[in-house]
Amino acid sequence: MGGGARAAYQVGVLSGILEILDPTRSPDFRNPFAIVCGTSAGAINAAALACRAHDCHLAVDRLVLLWEHLSTDRIYRSDGLSLLGTGSRWLGMLALGWLWPDLRGHRPNSLLDNSPLSELLAATLDFDRLNDNLDRGELLAIAITATAFISGEHLTFYNARHVIEPWTRSLRRAVPGALGVEHLMASSAIPFIFPAQSILVNGKTEWCGDGSMRQMAPLSPAIHLGAKRVLVIGTGHHDDTHAEERRVDSSYPPLAQVGGHVLSSLFLDGLSMDVERLDRVNQLLELLPPEAVQTLSLKKVNALTITPSKPPDKIAMEFLHQMPSSVRTLFRVLGVSSGSGGGTGGALVSYLLFEAAYTSELIRLGRADSMDRIEEVKAFFKETPQ
Repeated sequence: MGGGARAAYQVGVLSGILEILDPTRSPDFRNPFAIVCGTSAGAINAAALACRAHDCHLAVDRLVLLWEHLSTDRIYRSDGLSLLGTGSRWLGMLALGWLWPDLRGHRPNSLLDNSPLSELLAATLDFDRLNDNLDRGELLAIAITATAFISGEHLTFYNARHVIEPWTRSLRRAVPGALGVEHLMASSAIPFIFPAQSILVNGKTEWCGDGSMRQMAPLSPAIHLGAKRVLVIGTGHHDDTHAEERRVDSSYPPLAQVGGHVLSSLFLDGLSMDVERLDRVNQLLELLPPEAVQTLSLKKVNALTITPSKPPDKIAMEFLHQMPSSVRTLFRVLGVSSGSGGGTGGALVSYLLFEAAYTSELIRLGRADSMDRIEEVKAFFKETPQ
């Protein structure tokens, strides 16, 4: 799943799982992830894993190295001049656009310029190698999701070793074909924050944004591509605290708090609901006689879900001081403040804090969370799909 900088947690989980499954790094160890699906920042992790599916240990090692040495300026332009230029264009359009319509032609497409991310992905990922892995059977399929702003559809771009007919559902469509950096840029284009990406879809240009938008069934691509078991690595902390026990602040929420809540709804809620839906379908199928199950277009799909055991927003606030001063200034304007509680804007920071100290801490957390579930992981990967 997506989650901006929180996706570093996923790399830690992968590292822990490979340590559990193959602690000696045997040369005969095969990639356990035959089908890889990703959305937003999760799509970048998925593509990196797929590009080196022939050596999954190396793939995860390189991902760890990348995330542990990340900095904000490698993801988006964070210097004061760039932020000031974008801010002044927005302000000018809002203040004077009604008076001088020509100003609208110079409006910025987003709050931040993420062109450095495109350069980083082009230098890091080898999509020719990904195609080789598909041809040799090291990988069966990969899917990356995005949202089309013009048609309003949720698009799943996929490439598979064998022919898989594209599927269509209400406002959801699968598009087969080769994948590239442009698909990752589209899938990770957080609305308003990063600009949309143009992609040619069936001969027509679609402007696409973050794949977490309108993603009602995040597990669907993996199942359509043939998965019988699904390892789900989320980026949201499950809070067991009862609502009445949570701290309540009656003051008007700052923009940072609202923005963090919007991003959490975008990245996290769809996954939780889809996992619950999958569990209910599995329970229903277990109650039906075998002959009845065979007549249905449904199959049992077991899932192992691993999510952060600690809230990433609180971790992020510990490392806020490491962000470029210009970005911290922007965050303060939006209402980010030090301290504890939900009004600090920590959720927003946790998605956009692309600094090595924070991402390294998330990697350590992900690895620890997977190592805490050694027996579950072993049982899940030893299970024989029906």
